Amino acid sequence: MKLNAVTGLVAALVLAGTAYAETAPADVVWVDDVQIPESLTGAPGDAEAGVAVVSNRAQGNCVACHEFAALPNVQFQGNIGPALDGVGSRWSEAELRGIIVDAKHMFPETRMPSFYRVDGFIRPGDAFTGRAADPATFGPLLTAQQIEDTLAYLMTLTD
Repeated sequence: MKLNAVTGLVAALVLAGTAYAETAPADVVWVDDVQIPESLTGAPGDAEAGVAVVSNRAQGNCVACHEFAALPNVQFQGNIGPALDGVGSRWSEAELRGIIVDAKHMFPETRMPSFYRVDGFIRPGDAFTGRAADPATFGPLLTAQQIEDTLAYLMTLTD
């Protein structure tokens, strides 16, 4: 019985530490206005989960604009943005995290959406309703974990 209480306490502390480590969009620390060196979750991302984010039209939907030669089975890849082959060799982890969070920091004229930002918009909408978003429930397009997972996958694209 004592072991169960200790195990529960350790699990609670671990979960509390994980939740505490997540950086809110407003608290992201930028370096030179283009890099985010610190993980948004305090833990490394999962590259396999990152594949789901970049290829899933209900999540990041990166394939709508970018081509991924490493994902030949994903149909209807875009050509609006640059191909992301070798992106892990072209940019540092901190720079890629910054691009995913808010590419407008590095590329002010980009059409790429800001995936981890909740302020500074002219008029954010509520999904496909045509109504303005409720500020109390308005959140980023991706979670901190999805950002880290996407980053982990992009860092594998070195060729």
